[in-house]
Amino acid sequence: MLSGPPVTASVTPESLLANFQASSERQRRSQLAGLQRRASELVPLIADHVAALDATGDDWAAGFLIQLLVSADPQRRDQFLERYPDGWLATTSARGIDYAPLQRLLILQDYEQADRLTSEILRQLAGTAATQRGYVYYSEVPPMPPADLDSLDRLWVCFSRGRFGFSVQGRLLNSLAGRWDRLWPRLAWKNGGLWTRYPGSFQWSIDAPEGHMPLVNQLRGVRLMDALLQHPALQRRIKG
Repeated sequence: MLSGPPVTASVTPESLLANFQASSERQRRSQLAGLQRRASELVPLIADHVAALDATGDDWAAGFLIQLLVSADPQRRDQFLERYPDGWLATTSARGIDYAPLQRLLILQDYEQADRLTSEILRQLAGTAATQRGYVYYSEVPPMPPADLDSLDRLWVCFSRGRFGFSVQGRLLNSLAGRWDRLWPRLAWKNGGLWTRYPGSFQWSIDAPEGHMPLVNQLRGVRLMDALLQHPALQRRIKG
């Protein structure tokens, strides 16, 4: 039985937020439905609550609360986005890439467009040739700046309840003893031996299987995905 603090009507909204923040990951997940039921009470408190949190990590509890705020009240959504024009989560780039548009898409749970933008950013990180050809070679991954891959992964983790991101995919691969053939069905990138059709058959929602996003084209083999997951910046995050 889960031992996390109960989400009941007798608990004040302030206590709900404090308890949620202090809970273990497993306990937090057990509280999500209750928090959503009391969203109207929590929403007025969320902006100030997350302002006091560490924006340099990837705490998905903060990301969930931000998404709860912006989905519940259009006026407060606009106020929050104006308050953080560069995004709430702090990001850095060695290539001068602006991660605010990606963060905004993830906050709004527009995962399909966020995935497209992530692919575009990876091409930018790979260089002019990759941008011109429209895809990345595996050999172009090792020189990618660690700061940028760290920012990309943190954004996906923070705004997906810890369900999406390269580091999530890497940990899943490790749990499958490095078996790529077992990873693809687990990510729902392959079904019945056939690759999932892009984009219509992918699940662009928070309810997608763990690790479902961001997508990496596997039609030319596993080398690109392997190069990404072996990058030192992502290895640090995979190993935690």
